[in-house]
Amino acid sequence: MRVHAIGGSSEVGKNMTALEIDEDVLLFDCGIYLPAIVSVEEKEKIPTEKGMRNLGALPDDTYLDRNGLRDKVRALLISHAHLDHVGAIPYLAHRYDAPVIGTNFTIELIKILMQDNNQSIPNKMIPVRVNGTYVVRGKSWNYKVEFINVANEFKMDNTPVFGEKANSNRIRELSREGIKLMMVDSLYANTDGKTPSEKIAKAMLEDVLLGSDNRGSGIVVSTFSSHIARLKSITETGKRMRRKVLFFGRSLSKYMKAARNVGKAGFTRDVQILTYRRQLEKMMERVNRNKGEYLIVCTGHQGEAGSILDRISRHQLPLKLDSRDHIVFSSKTIPTPETELSKGNLLARLRKTNARIFDGIHVSGHGSREDMREMIELAKPKHLLPSNAGLDKTEIGAEFAQGLGYKMNKTLHLLTDGKSLEV
Repeated sequence: MRVHAIGGSSEVGKNMTALEIDEDVLLFDCGIYLPAIVSVEEKEKIPTEKGMRNLGALPDDTYLDRNGLRDKVRALLISHAHLDHVGAIPYLAHRYDAPVIGTNFTIELIKILMQDNNQSIPNKMIPVRVNGTYVVRGKSWNYKVEFINVANEFKMDNTPVFGEKANSNRIRELSREGIKLMMVDSLYANTDGKTPSEKIAKAMLEDVLLGSDNRGSGIVVSTFSSHIARLKSITETGKRMRRKVLFFGRSLSKYMKAARNVGKAGFTRDVQILTYRRQLEKMMERVNRNKGEYLIVCTGHQGEAGSILDRISRHQLPLKLDSRDHIVFSSKTIPTPETELSKGNLLARLRKTNARIFDGIHVSGHGSREDMREMIELAKPKHLLPSNAGLDKTEIGAEFAQGLGYKMNKTLHLLTDGKSLEV
């Protein structure tokens, strides 16, 4: 079989990998490059394939055309619902006479993303339960695809605050059958130790929100809209503070709607979700009159143009910040020049309000070196392909894997976008 790196092997984002077996191709993931759109005003975003390609936001899947592979694609298999793995589906899926297959939550989110932007695709969308299977019919073979409860982006979290632990038993069973190739997330291959559990992030939030004097103060928390576990922790902490929890922004609304539709958002029963501008403005005017009653959760932690936090910092919304207020970034800045610049500019504007800023109240969803070791030793793949980052990180992942006995260019491989590997 041959593995083709289409996107996500030279950068963090726009993930797409093609697996070619005889007359069949399976496409894994179809994501966007978030830094390419982080500085684009929401009203200016071009909801077309051409516009997104011009921005450099899409994986260059014309590689498949150039190599005679496009008509061999039998399925688009989506590992999880982060936009850098799923966000390009509305722009690219129509190019393939193949179904889009993912877990219930992922498929539900794709539908909601397209509805919100008045987009549609002709492809059949097939939801599969977590730890469930689906048979993809090809020209050469049929392929049993299994959605095990751990994605390419993983950490070995033994005490998750939401959902189940990684399905180690099933991975161990497959290792006994024999795993030919594993693509292993190497974004934090340069970080020693083990990535902390999500329960540590919850404790960090509690330390900031419950351990500082914020009586009568406004509280604004910004995090990833896709981080359902983190949103659960923020909501639960807000309720402990006896504050009304408000979610502001379209992105949060989309993910919460998808989570509710598949029964994964029970924690939002008492949360008010606001999306429309006039609705937002009226509520912010109410918050201004009694900030101590509310906890606001919003988008914009990367400094995204047009996001709620960006508009607050530019005085484009009625919420007025002052020295009593707390702004909590429950996130980490995506390490690219574009996002570092936009986040830095956002912080500079927010500091002018004299509000108290708490940055980095976060633990990653990406595994560090010891998570990588645990996953590799659990799966025991014959071949290993460090992935989900540029060469600056995957080369470190490869160096680490050599210490586990893998041999470079024999059982250990590196790829960049537009390159392929036969195993």
